Amino acid sequence: MAARSEIDSQNIPAHVAVIMDGNGRWAKQKGGLRIFGHQNAITAVRETVEAAAEVGVRFLTLYAFSTENWARPAHEVMALMQLLVHTIRQETPTLLKNKVRLQAIGQIENLPASCQRELAEAIELTKAGDRMTLVLALSYSGRWDLTHAAQQLATDVAAGRLEPSAITEQTLAGYLSTKGIPDPELLIRTSGEQRISNFLLWQLAYTELYITDLLWPDFRREHFYDALRAYQQRERRFGKTSEQLTVS
Repeated sequence: MAARSEIDSQNIPAHVAVIMDGNGRWAKQKGGLRIFGHQNAITAVRETVEAAAEVGVRFLTLYAFSTENWARPAHEVMALMQLLVHTIRQETPTLLKNKVRLQAIGQIENLPASCQRELAEAIELTKAGDRMTLVLALSYSGRWDLTHAAQQLATDVAAGRLEPSAITEQTLAGYLSTKGIPDPELLIRTSGEQRISNFLLWQLAYTELYITDLLWPDFRREHFYDALRAYQQRERRFGKTSEQLTVS
């Protein structure tokens, strides 16, 4: 595993996104219920947030709960919501100490009232954090994000506030839930699954993917460093040739 000293401090992605997958499988391997895996994932979240802030990542987005997750058994969803409230309350002092600002994207209004209250309070308390922004994707899906953006665009066009011919990629990006946040340069997915699971569909267009077989509850800061090292060894061409990059 990579050490922090092996990371090139001049080549840190401004935005890292993470699909935290494998909690249920981890719990099954341990002979426990799925919620046991979610409970043990908190350490992975804490170490990842701390490692990202320490190396200079400016934005860290965690896919915490997708719109599809609502289809899971009701008892698991309820336990997850209770765990979310507890975790936000427990971790807010650490976010404040490390100057990490909390944000959330997704259909937050669909969360239980208790979750909305804890989330809103934590966002307000940490709003002055200027070291890193931690974005929680909750009740989120990439298709919802694009659909919602299209609805807002259509509303503005109908109201005469926007000409259809004036709509550019930048215009659309400004209507997404991630407005003001740079697109992720690195996506980390645990558990070995080879898909992006309806996450940040627009924003991941040129993101480097790092997939590890490790299950999320076992993920630690050294594994985050491994992902950064892999990212730093890649050549990001954005459609250009290697020779063009060398010349520029």
